[in-house]
Amino acid sequence: MIEKLFVKEGIKRVRLNEYFVKELERAGYGGMEIKRTPMGTQITVKVEKPGIIIGKDGRRIKKLTEEVSKRHELDNPQLDVQPIEVPDLCATLMANRLAKLIERGWHFRRAGRSMLQRIMEKGTSGCEIVMSGKLKGPRGRTEKMVEGYIKHCGEVAEEMVDRGYAIARVKSGVIGVQVWIVRPDAERPDAFRIIKKEEPEVKEEEEVKEEEINKEDEEDKDKEDEEEGGGDKEE
Repeated sequence: MIEKLFVKEGIKRVRLNEYFVKELERAGYGGMEIKRTPMGTQITVKVEKPGIIIGKDGRRIKKLTEEVSKRHELDNPQLDVQPIEVPDLCATLMANRLAKLIERGWHFRRAGRSMLQRIMEKGTSGCEIVMSGKLKGPRGRTEKMVEGYIKHCGEVAEEMVDRGYAIARVKSGVIGVQVWIVRPDAERPDAFRIIKKEEPEVKEEEEVKEEEINKEDEEDKDKEDEEEGGGDKEE
């Protein structure tokens, strides 16, 4: 059944992502992309510090590739490491940072507000942070923080919203952290601009009219001068 194949591939993807979260924590793991190629499976890993993964003479990345091939049963995996241009706009990386702050003992509201402000300072269009679990007391609850423009569903949300998820393990239990970021360069379908009406042509026409009037006045004066001159000669 093709449904079982999709489920199996989804499980592989989730397990591989969890493996990278643990192994690449020091490098600042920010997500991955998997593509099937004729040569094998290409895995693009986005990190904040690519030098830590590559290692000296590429030893670290070779070892990591071998472990991925053995543990996750992938066909000839090839790791490609890409640096994150703006770390504060990577949802996965910011979710991991927020989870680490909560694990260190920061109050969830203080950590969430600090992270939200940090993301918005980078010029993003909008951000949403959701924390759920035993935040305060024995009962589970959900805390949501939103600022700016955010889209939750539809094809537009899939294209323009970057989503990240992480888990914070504390004494009271497990706290889930979700971070949604709308990048600054995202094109909003409902965005509009007010364009001021410019009237350069009207001004030019007015100037032309003034010039024509001035020319007519000059011609009238010249005619009057000629007539006066002619009258003096006859006398």
